[in-house]
Amino acid sequence: MTSSIPAVDSRMAKGSALQAVLLDMDGTLVDTEGIWWDAEVGIFADLGHVLAEEHREVVVGGPMSRSASYLIEATGADIPLAELTILLNARFAELIDGQVPMLPGARRLLAELAAHEIPTALVSASHRSVIDRVLRSVGAEYFHLTVAGDEVARTKPHPDPYLLAATGLGADPARCVVIEDTHTGVAAAEAAGCQVLAVPSVVPIDPAPTRTVVRSLEEVDLPFLHTLVTARG
Repeated sequence: MTSSIPAVDSRMAKGSALQAVLLDMDGTLVDTEGIWWDAEVGIFADLGHVLAEEHREVVVGGPMSRSASYLIEATGADIPLAELTILLNARFAELIDGQVPMLPGARRLLAELAAHEIPTALVSASHRSVIDRVLRSVGAEYFHLTVAGDEVARTKPHPDPYLLAATGLGADPARCVVIEDTHTGVAAAEAAGCQVLAVPSVVPIDPAPTRTVVRSLEEVDLPFLHTLVTARG
C-alpha cells in the first residue's frame, strides 16, 4: 500500500454499512463526454447536419439508442438508428485510440478501493466494445465486474444496470454508493435504491436526500464513501 492511499479507521470500517461501490465510466472516471460529443458532431457533419450545443445537454450520459434516436429526430438526418449506432461507436473508438484521459482523482480512488478490497463495479451505458477499449487504459483489474449498456434490456435511466451490478457483487443496493456525473445516471441509481454521489460533468446536479454532490473525485476517498451509507442508515 502506498502513501497516497489513506488508511481507513478500523472502527469506522467495522461500523459502516457500505457493501460496494458502483461507478459510471464516461464523464465520471474518464474524460470522454467531450470525445463522445466530438464523435456525434463529426458524424452528423458527414451527414450534412450541424449539432447545436443545446443538443449536447440532452444526449450527455444517455444510452446510445436514446441519444442517437434523439439526434436523428432533432436534425431530420436520413439514417437508420442501427447504422448510426455503428458509426458513432466506430468514430469514438478512433478518437480514443491510445490512452484515455482519466479525470482528476479517479485513478487514486480506484487504487484505494482495490487496496481495501471494496467490491467495485463499472456500470456504463456505453456498449461492451467501448468499455473493453477504455478498460485497456483504466485497468480492468480494478473492477470485480462490469455492466455494459448493450447487456441489459433496459439501461440508464432505468435501475436495471445498477440492480444487476449489486446482485453480481452480492450487495444490498441500499448499501451501495453509486458515483455518477449525469442526471440520467443519477436517476438510474436512485431508482435502484442506491446512495448517490454525483460529480457533475456537463450539466449541473443539485443535492437531494439520497444524493451528495461534489466538484471532483479529488474530494472523495474511502472514509467519505463509508460516511454516505452510515449517515443514510
